[in-house]
Amino acid sequence: MTALHFLACDWGTTHLRAWVLDRDGNVQVRRKFPFGVSTIGPGEAEKMFQDQVRPAMDAEDLPALLCGMIGSTLGWTVVPYLTCPATLSDIAAGIIRVSRAPPAWIVPGLLAEGIDKAPDVMRGEETQIVGWIVTEGSSVHAEHLICHPGTHSKWVVVAGGSIVRFVTAMTGELFELLRKHSVLRGAPTPYDDTSFDEGVLAAGNGNALAARLFTTRARTVTGSGVRSPESYLSGVLIGAEVASTPSALGFTQANVTLIGDRKLCHLYERVLSRVGDKPRFVDGEDAALAGLTALANRVPIQ
Repeated sequence: MTALHFLACDWGTTHLRAWVLDRDGNVQVRRKFPFGVSTIGPGEAEKMFQDQVRPAMDAEDLPALLCGMIGSTLGWTVVPYLTCPATLSDIAAGIIRVSRAPPAWIVPGLLAEGIDKAPDVMRGEETQIVGWIVTEGSSVHAEHLICHPGTHSKWVVVAGGSIVRFVTAMTGELFELLRKHSVLRGAPTPYDDTSFDEGVLAAGNGNALAARLFTTRARTVTGSGVRSPESYLSGVLIGAEVASTPSALGFTQANVTLIGDRKLCHLYERVLSRVGDKPRFVDGEDAALAGLTALANRVPIQ
């Protein structure tokens, strides 16, 4: 698909992001759709893509490359995971064609050995990391620690231009469950820096997380609460994640690269800065587009 005008998509669990890119990689059309793979029925993905996404993007005849959960059991078709370590070439070789007229392909996810040698998986984040790798060029030959915050945050080791290993932290999902469906639920409160920082402090080194989480409740019922319990809870969860997860990958301290949404990455940056790290932010959309473009350039047209 080298140098072709194409439709690029990141189809995740909760929503779909789509872009039409010109031959130079510039965005011509950009849209976000409110249907992720968790909201559609079995076998519906292909029809929705052809009937809704393509017309909305004015891309009925363009070749398309999709990444994310669309390649999972919830999506269009299952694209097998590739085992880490994996390079750009490895991931490109694992791309599966799912439609011929007009053509469409799906990027594979990755499988790695996670905590205590248990399997760990990702779909979608690998494309953003590939985008970061191709953008960074020769500097990626050193070992890097990347954090991709989200519903299921990924902490990823990249070395020699290869995604070597990673672990997943369900921090975002836990936050949503706890604030809506647990004893910690309460009236929504605006974000507050001070409350968040108090939560980070309460997280300590990340151990005994279940006990540390209950301090959100205890502080409220004893009258020693914080201005924003939700911000405090977020601080406990993210603080514990940042304090404990890098060591699971063999890192005691590293200048972390944050890839993703600016607002969410800012919270991780705030925590990392408290421990002397100097994190670098990379916009997730920019990384996704760079990754999809790099992979599209390696997809055979036939």
